[in-house]
Formats: sequence, structure tokens, C-alpha cells
Amino acid sequence: MKAFWVCFVPLFVAVDPIGIMPVFLGLTRGLDQAAFRRAVYASVATAWAAAVVFLAVGPELLGFIGIRVQDIMVAGGALLFVIALRDLVGSEPAPAGAGVERPGAVPLGVPLIAGPGLLTAVILLRGGHGFWTPALALSAVMLTTCATLVFSALLLRLLGNSGARVLSKIASLVLAAFAVMLVRRGLAGFLS
Repeated sequence: MKAFWVCFVPLFVAVDPIGIMPVFLGLTRGLDQAAFRRAVYASVATAWAAAVVFLAVGPELLGFIGIRVQDIMVAGGALLFVIALRDLVGSEPAPAGAGVERPGAVPLGVPLIAGPGLLTAVILLRGGHGFWTPALALSAVMLTTCATLVFSALLLRLLGNSGARVLSKIASLVLAAFAVMLVRRGLAGFLS
């Protein structure tokens, strides 16, 4: 059970469903309720499929080209740290979604939900926990993300923009700490 939560937390933080709510709502503005739900389901299904494929074949593909787990830990930790730092100190408003006629698989599923942070995290978790525990945690994160996005308008009204930003900043801080841990473990692997 502990391994599940060790996988769930960084994946949840990498997706950041609360943080992407304003962007998601901006990109789906003007859709009726049925089209909005279709966009949610299509984007979450696409993100889940992309992450599972990356979880399944990503480590082997990287191993084939000579990249070791420690390399991924240091590079992935640095990438996650930059993403977290950008979210922590950045203050740009969510895009309004102009020019996106039928959001769903792209740009909502990939790269908004299944962005570089999530794809890096699944490879790193596979290295430490195998396939099934991260896959189960990923599925739970995607179900949580789906529910969050389906009820995003209501949640954003309850939290307010400030509340959503505070939760997103806390999630980014946790992601930064996870990134530092990955770099530390990767460097320890190089030295041992």
C-alpha cells in the first residue's frame, strides 16, 4: 500500500488537476455541457494512454540508446524542478483558448495533462517500482483528474482563483522536493 502512495503522490502532483483547471476551462470555453464532457473524457483517456505507453516501453527505449536509470533520475529531477519552479514563481494568466476549435486529445490530453513532468515521473517510478504499481497509481490519478475536470467549474467557484492558485503552488512545492530527491538519488547512484 505504501508503494502505491509513493507512486500516486508524484504522479498526482505532476498532473496537478487543480492547477490545470483554469487552463482547461479557458480552452473549453463556449462548449455546451455534452461537448465539455466529451472533451474531458477524450483528454483524460489520451493522457492515460500516452503515459501507459511511455511507462511500458520508455525505459527499454532509453536503455536501447544507452541511457541509464541514474541519467533519467538526474535529468528528470532537473526537469521536474524547473517545471515546479516555473509554476512556483510564474504568474502568467491561463490562456483563453482562442483558436482551439475542438479541444480534447490535443492540446488538453497531451501536453496539458500528460506533459513532460508526468512522462518523466512514470519512467522514474517504473525504475523503482516496476510496471504494475505505477500503472495502478497512474489510473487512480487519471480517475481523480477526470472527476476534478468534470466538476472544474464548480470547484473553481468554491475555491476561487486565489484558492486554486494556492493549492497549485503547494503542489508545485511538493513536486520541487520530489525533483530534488530524484537528483540526490541519481547522483548517489553515480557515486556508488
